Parts: sequence; C-alpha cells; structure tokens
Amino acid sequence: MWTAITREVSPALAACELSYIPREPIDVPLARAQHHAYRQALLDHGCTVLCLPAEPGLADSVFVEDVAIVLDEIGILTRPGAASRRAEVASVARALGHYRPLRAIEAPATIDGGDVLRIGRMLYVGESARSNAAGIAQLGELLAVHGYVVEGVTTRGCLHLKSAVTALAEDTVLLQPAWVDRRRFERYRIVEIDPAEPHAANVLRVGDQLIMPASFPRTRQRLLDAGFEVTAVDVSELQKAEGAVTCCSLVFRVD
Repeated sequence: MWTAITREVSPALAACELSYIPREPIDVPLARAQHHAYRQALLDHGCTVLCLPAEPGLADSVFVEDVAIVLDEIGILTRPGAASRRAEVASVARALGHYRPLRAIEAPATIDGGDVLRIGRMLYVGESARSNAAGIAQLGELLAVHGYVVEGVTTRGCLHLKSAVTALAEDTVLLQPAWVDRRRFERYRIVEIDPAEPHAANVLRVGDQLIMPASFPRTRQRLLDAGFEVTAVDVSELQKAEGAVTCCSLVFRVD
C-alpha cells in the first residue's frame, strides 16, 4: 500500500523562495484547486493521501518533499538549505513519525529532499545551493547501516537534482542533459526530455505509473512511446513557485 503525505497550499505562496525562474503573480485559489487535483491523481494511483493543514506563515510549505527523505526502514528529517524553510520540518515529522523511525540532519549540514534521487539502494544527491557536502556526508553515515550507497552529483542551472533527473523505473531515468552530466546515469536506460521543454524532467513515480505536469506534452509523448503509463496534471501555479510534481508529496510504502 502506498501512502502520500501532502500539505495544503499556504496563503503566502506568492512570497516563495525562487532561484532560477523569474517571479510571476501566483493565483493562490487556483494553486489550491490544482493541488486538490494532484491529490486526486495520487488517490487514483492507489495512494492513501494524508493532507496536512496549510501553514500560513510558511510560503513554500506545500513542497513537503524537501523536508524529509522516506526510505523503507527509516525517515530522515532534512535541514533545508533555505533558512526560511526550516520551520516546516516539525509538523511533517509529527506525521511521518507514525510510519517510520526518524533521524535528523544536523547543522552545519543542509540538504533538501528535492536533491535526493533514490533508485534501489542507491541515493544520488544533488550538490546544489540547497544541499552541501556536509549534508551529503551525514546522509551517507545515517544510511550506511541500512545498506544504502549515497553519492553526490553536480547540478547546473537548476534548483534541485530532481529538476534534472527522476526515476521512471528501477532501470530507467528521465533526464535533462543541460542540467546534469548524463554520464553519471549511464548504468540506466536514459530517456531525454524534449529540448523544447527544459523543465520536464521532474515526474513522480508511484509503482509502475507516472504523474507529470500537463505543460510538457512533447516529453509526455516520449514517455508514452517508451512504454510508460503517464497521467498529466495541471500544476502551472505551483510551477511559478519553482515547484513540480515530486515536490508536493512524500510517497512511500506502508505494509
């Protein structure tokens, strides 16, 4: 059984952190409607969805992926790279603690969940403005006992590693070659995004099914041609906050 932890959109979403895209007006009621449709897609894909209440003072808090890393054996509470986001951790910890034993990344380390790509027992971590070397090292130390291997991956021109590459299956990734060195992922089958859709590499895998933004039809066609089942959801307002589909949930198995 799959469980997804989500959080309602903050009324302060327009004050979100931005790094690589220009600030645009955000329609918060529309963002909430789109988030509701996103949660429905999770339900349709077999998830039990837990939706935490909005945090009015925490603009980016809908992006719950960044504050925790959930593995089969353990949950790791992160220390987000943006100081404004660190207050988001506590409420997600209370929810996640019902499902996993928890450990935490400690200062001076920083790490965002959006930088962590898990494929099997391998965790690739973006060496980004949000995740530092100390964070990557701490994560490796915490997870070594559980048999995971943690490796840093250099990113360029994007916020998180999962802006540049996400897993489609245990042997396949979707990749934006302008933002990450494709040679780091040569052990996998690589599907490249359509060049006309530079932000299309972020897709959410739930079992054997994929959820992706509706704004990338060309890349979606590439995935369909490669044999994947893909559901498109409109997350245009959340994209204005430098978000995407993996950002808005923590999806994990509960047996």
